[in-house]
Amino acid sequence: MTNHRLEELRTQIDGLDMQLLDLLNRRAVIVEEIGKEKEKQGTIKYDPVRERELLDRVAANNQGPFSTETLQHLFKQIFKISLQLQESDNSEMLLVSRKRHPQDTIVDIRGQKIGDGNKYFVAGPCSVESEEQVRATAREIKRHGLTLLRGGAFKPRTSPYDFQGLGEEGLKILRKVADEFGLSVISEIMAPEDVEMSLKYVDVIQVGARNMQNFNLLKAVGRVKKPVLLKRGLAATIEEFKYAAEYILSQGNDQVILCERGIRTYERATRNTLDITAVPILKQETHLPVAVDVTHSTGRRDIMIPAAKAAIAIGADMVMAEVHPDPAVALSDSQQQMDFPQFDTFMDALKPVVFS
Repeated sequence: MTNHRLEELRTQIDGLDMQLLDLLNRRAVIVEEIGKEKEKQGTIKYDPVRERELLDRVAANNQGPFSTETLQHLFKQIFKISLQLQESDNSEMLLVSRKRHPQDTIVDIRGQKIGDGNKYFVAGPCSVESEEQVRATAREIKRHGLTLLRGGAFKPRTSPYDFQGLGEEGLKILRKVADEFGLSVISEIMAPEDVEMSLKYVDVIQVGARNMQNFNLLKAVGRVKKPVLLKRGLAATIEEFKYAAEYILSQGNDQVILCERGIRTYERATRNTLDITAVPILKQETHLPVAVDVTHSTGRRDIMIPAAKAAIAIGADMVMAEVHPDPAVALSDSQQQMDFPQFDTFMDALKPVVFS
């Protein structure tokens, strides 16, 4: 083959390469438009049926010299990067995104400004069991200068035979005792139909880990003017966690606190695995304040102090823990709640950090 013929063929290749480049970029523009339409409709970006149809068309129309397997691999890569293009474009448009909202959001809980640079603490029993139990705990919390009281009135339990909580009666107890001691109430609501009722009693609506993707509940709490504490799901990715918060913000409520409470892994030394790196990632990628629940993430009273210190050191705005007058007889999570002397030790260990 002469040098002239070789250069001629190379010139043809160069022209085809530029045509491929142009076609790929034109395809990318259409992909972005598809992504915007899917966003409007609230549908997922990845469509496995479309990918399968594409690969089947490649197999049906390939006439060589490339093998069908080779071309299917190439088209799978094009499909993959097209999906990434949609996700990248969409992530910057999310209401939770710091790129869209550079300033930190401050969540106001009756004057407590969560996310203002100070560190806050939430404590209380896993479940509301009686007025006496809640009052004793509230007194202990107040003695340490804290103002945020947590307690479960509705308890989603793994077993249907375990204690499920006192329901609205539990919320009434929380409100009554909190008012006696000048505390704010944080409690979980499980169903959309209970949100309106809860507004009479709670200062912060908690959406628990098991309800992180209860989308009807997320929309319901997004439509009310009440702060929301959103817990990360048991096996949720950070991206899924952010999208759950997006459901709330999309309904108009931006008063959301993200709570890392540990995720389920193969490790059995702790109840869950505290994903401590989630804190700076969430602080960097969203504008929402971040809390860490050291009780549910560890399930161990003996390591809650270092876990809390780690949470504070890495940038958490708030730390949560469970406290009970007599954990041995608690109706739920008896093994992981601190008694009052243990809580004293816990708070003394954290005195170098100023809690509001």
